[in-house]
Amino acid sequence: MIIGIGSDLCDIRRISKTLGRHGERFKARIFTQVERDYCDARRRPAASYAKRWAAKEALAKALSTATTGDLNWQDVEVSNGPSGKPEVTLHGEAQKRIKAMTPKGMTPAIHLSLTDEPPYAQAFVVIEALS
Repeated sequence: MIIGIGSDLCDIRRISKTLGRHGERFKARIFTQVERDYCDARRRPAASYAKRWAAKEALAKALSTATTGDLNWQDVEVSNGPSGKPEVTLHGEAQKRIKAMTPKGMTPAIHLSLTDEPPYAQAFVVIEALS
């Protein structure tokens, strides 16, 4: 059963400008250390940061309900599995929210797709409740 869907489109140029203006302060506020280590090691760090930004926005949309407030940016962590497939780990308020959304006796599964075609990065999220 699908319990949440979200998508986001991000302009890589905007993230690149923000990284240039605010650098480490911006990174530390928005991204976990795992995300920063990954993105900074990439050939095109701005594109990697933009995809993770889009993923956080898409997941926030998928987790939103009429009564939910804001999430902490670092409550959503995007990483890559051994095959390169993007994965999401939730912390804090995001973890509480997905548990509250998931019907009793079911387990949540987050499906994430990331892509970029400069100058844009896109993320699509589906949250599924599995029995």
